[in-house]
Amino acid sequence: MFLDEAKEMMDRAINHLAGELAKIRAGKANPGMLDSVKIDYYGSLTPLNQVASINTPDAHTLMVKPWEKTIIGDIEKAIMNSDLGLNPQNDGEQVIINIPALTEERRLSLVKQAKREGEQGKISLRNSRHEILHSLKSLKDEGVSEDDIRIGEEKVQTLTDDYGKKIDQLLTKKEEDILTV
Repeated sequence: MFLDEAKEMMDRAINHLAGELAKIRAGKANPGMLDSVKIDYYGSLTPLNQVASINTPDAHTLMVKPWEKTIIGDIEKAIMNSDLGLNPQNDGEQVIINIPALTEERRLSLVKQAKREGEQGKISLRNSRHEILHSLKSLKDEGVSEDDIRIGEEKVQTLTDDYGKKIDQLLTKKEEDILTV
């Protein structure tokens, strides 16, 4: 039972990390880059992908086509005000964003950012492990033998190691994406 709970907690950490890594642009246009952009849509902040379609016609261009042409200016402002460093262009029908090629310095900065996210993922794994180990130790009061608790602790550690390797794999893949010119 506790092992399933541990897997679920660690899966959430991996999924969160994958989402955060997807936000880091690797020099290629990706609709997910705009996931953090929100626009003021009839008085409420709304994610961009809920008011427009986002396409990538080529590796260096994003096209944002709003479902209502009246919000094109708002979309353009929201993208400019985001921390993505993108410069959108409005042609009256849609917003076109050219993704500039990354400099070597920017690539290294993005790798550092990815590694920071990976470290946060590992911290989350360790916190999950700590929580599960704590609940395992509390089973001792309920009459579970010390041997069973030790075996459980070993299984949790093995699981944590496996998920740590998954994080390393995600980071390695993202680093390759970022450094590929």
